[in-house]
Amino acid sequence: MSISNFDKAMQIFPLGKLARFLFLLLIPVATSAHDQYELKDGWQCQNIKQVTVTGEQLSRPGFSLAGWQPATVPGTVLTTMLKNKQVPDPFYGMNNNKIPDIYNIGRDYYTYWFVKDFKEAPATANNQIYLNFRGINYSCDIFLNGKRVNKERHFGMNLRQSYNITSLLAKDGNNRLAVIVYPIDPVGNPNGGQGGDGRIAKNLSHQYVAGWDWIQPIRDRNTGIWDKVTIEKTSGVVLKNPHIVTLVSGKRDPEAKQQDPAVIKASIEVENPQAKIIRGTVEYTMDGQTVKQPAILSASGTTEIKLPDFTLKNPKLWWPNMYGGHPLYDLKFRFVTAEGKVLDDTSVKVGVRQIDYTWNEHTRSMQFAVNGQKIFIKGGNWIISDAMLRFSDERYDAEVRFHRDMNLNLIRIWGGAIIERPEFYAACDKYGMLVFQDFWFSGDCNGRWVDPMKSEDQWTRRKYPDDHALSLTSMADMVKMIRNHPSLAIWCGGNEIAPPIDILRPLQDSILPKLDGTRCFFTYSNSDKMSYNSIGGNGDGPYTIQDPKIFWSYRTFPFNSEVGSVGTGDAESLERFLPKENQVVPDYANNKIDSLWKYHKDIGYANSIAPYGTPKNIKEFGDIAQLVNYDQYRALAEGFSAHSWDWYTGFIIWKTQNPWTALRGQMYDYYLDVNACLYGLRTGSEPLHVMCNPNDGMVMIVNNTFHYYHDVMLKISFIDINGKEIPETGVFIEVSPTSIQSYLSVKPNLDKHRAEKGAFLKLQVLDAMQAVLSENIYWYPDSTGNYSGLQEMKKADVTISARKVSENVIEVKIANPAGNPLAFFNRISLVDSSTGKRLLPVFYDDNYLSVLPGNEKTVRMEYNGDEKGKVTVEGWNVSKQIVPVQ
Repeated sequence: MSISNFDKAMQIFPLGKLARFLFLLLIPVATSAHDQYELKDGWQCQNIKQVTVTGEQLSRPGFSLAGWQPATVPGTVLTTMLKNKQVPDPFYGMNNNKIPDIYNIGRDYYTYWFVKDFKEAPATANNQIYLNFRGINYSCDIFLNGKRVNKERHFGMNLRQSYNITSLLAKDGNNRLAVIVYPIDPVGNPNGGQGGDGRIAKNLSHQYVAGWDWIQPIRDRNTGIWDKVTIEKTSGVVLKNPHIVTLVSGKRDPEAKQQDPAVIKASIEVENPQAKIIRGTVEYTMDGQTVKQPAILSASGTTEIKLPDFTLKNPKLWWPNMYGGHPLYDLKFRFVTAEGKVLDDTSVKVGVRQIDYTWNEHTRSMQFAVNGQKIFIKGGNWIISDAMLRFSDERYDAEVRFHRDMNLNLIRIWGGAIIERPEFYAACDKYGMLVFQDFWFSGDCNGRWVDPMKSEDQWTRRKYPDDHALSLTSMADMVKMIRNHPSLAIWCGGNEIAPPIDILRPLQDSILPKLDGTRCFFTYSNSDKMSYNSIGGNGDGPYTIQDPKIFWSYRTFPFNSEVGSVGTGDAESLERFLPKENQVVPDYANNKIDSLWKYHKDIGYANSIAPYGTPKNIKEFGDIAQLVNYDQYRALAEGFSAHSWDWYTGFIIWKTQNPWTALRGQMYDYYLDVNACLYGLRTGSEPLHVMCNPNDGMVMIVNNTFHYYHDVMLKISFIDINGKEIPETGVFIEVSPTSIQSYLSVKPNLDKHRAEKGAFLKLQVLDAMQAVLSENIYWYPDSTGNYSGLQEMKKADVTISARKVSENVIEVKIANPAGNPLAFFNRISLVDSSTGKRLLPVFYDDNYLSVLPGNEKTVRMEYNGDEKGKVTVEGWNVSKQIVPVQ
């Protein structure tokens, strides 16, 4: 600006007004019809006892916040206290016992004010500005710039809030938001029961925070602004709650180059906050095509607009993991006025697929099909990503990717937690994981069983929660939030119990048909309409370690929603949360188990450790536990797969992840360090898999793909403890799609070879080029049931190399020279170059692998961090080697 122009500006604007003008120029202005940003950093908080002014006073910009502390939003009171170093890490040792529990200290201790100053200029013309909360636990009052925002107190953890704040914004663009968050009431007594005394379920919140058999109580019950807070700006109307349905007729082939058309059905709500009728067009664009529908928006109201059906030619179909790709289309909605002005726009990711479900009369369980092809469900139970609600896109992506790597195709969200977040569903869309979503009820808290730990009787608990109308409102809102994700496959009323009848009926007969209308609904997770219980008991389980033979021979429930086993990590995993004095080898035979192991919910390995020898330290215990882990979950997957479509239409493992530092039911630990459970399950669940029945020695192949395999060879051989390979047979076979085929029994020769010191059994399926399509190596004890040969196995001196093949991918090669024994059960890790500790998370395409003499194997790993690491390899009979990455 020239001097003369500056002088002119000073004449127009007095100094104060000029400063304000220049300040407003610095505030970001939306460049499209829709803009949204998150209020994430810069929050401050204070306990209610320290605040003596009203919300109106507190929310006035400039009111002093002296003595306030930084707050974590999204987050909870406890995550804020942890970040401010006011409490120790509750996941380490018994630190959780050092933190006051809300039941004992009172609700006021965890009742906090949260304040955020932010810059937002007043809206111009007919533009509208909204304040959105995606999740607050449990109730709250909201104030902005000296005015109350919500007329009545908000209640409910699983209910979004949206407020038009256009008229409340400060003229100078300096705004202050103040929110007081109250904990649930009652908070529940964490008396050691499942959900404590059960009263936690009187609220519409998550139940595990009062403690369960796999977690200790969360002391503040996760009170806080636990999910995203956003500012949303539009040019006059708001497009919200889009609904996309994709119809894919017939039986489709994922490998087909040309697909028959699919039909896209779309609708969306349009809110018009203005006191006038607005005429225009709702339109969306997908795959380069535009679909339009004229619309008349009533004043100060919301109108649902249904658009004409769209025929999508040659669609790129979305398939579950292992069955095909998971492409997603970009679909963008706009509202355009009659004058051609765009007032709002919003985008949706669309996966084109159709999920059907039918009752299988033979198994007496529900059977699922995607795009006309029946799918054998292999699932894992998921609680929540982090017990203290510390969510991130990166952690969601890593955890769902691990489930993909387990060769599973479904994740069930357990009913004692939450409706999972859109970021979780986005990861499931990306990796092809179907989702079975429970609503927030559980048999334990909601009265299915007699339970002396509960404070109220079954009939009273059966009516939980107290506010049924809030339940229905929240259910409808959550359905709208996640219904467009192609991964969402199943709705479920609750964990092991249905909601009360006056909640169940509207949910089943009105809410889901109207707001979704495409997905299967089970009243509860082990209901007879999902999986008919003909054998008695609860309808799910078992949950503890089993003889691998049991998984093959014992017929359990035909679609078992919870079946699982152990899952303790190795020494490096245990050292992350067990103090050194508690790193004591458990003596399960004599029930001598360190109290801290019990505190972290160890369920024990019974007599499965001893056959490998007596571990002298935690390192040896962890190494043996990995052998047991691998064997358990390989056998579980194989046993169910062996009887697919005959006994079973699916299984869901309890459980595949831990939201805190527990010692049970996990394929990777809380810190995202994988253990052998993951790779045993990955092997047992591979799409084309060769396996051996441990009861009768029958070699079988299960093909969970839609592909017909011609001219493949089944090769069988034994390997003794010294590494000598003894061929058994080789036979050319054909393998039908979606099939289980038996070939021959190796039991007589297996018993002979393993009698003295144990032996290995190698099974392979080779294609016409002799490439390995499936390989499975079993290890067997001697005739006494002990692994005597493993205990005296000679060292295998292997050669290891590692090279970087792309930005984040490293290739590791393990070569085992001829004349060596089998290089057995090798754990590969990427470690920090300076500390030697594992870098996390790392994604391996195989691990805990064995290499035959005269052979080599290559493993790829991906690490997306910034650290430069080295590779370590250590096996049962392979000394630890550390190699640089070339």
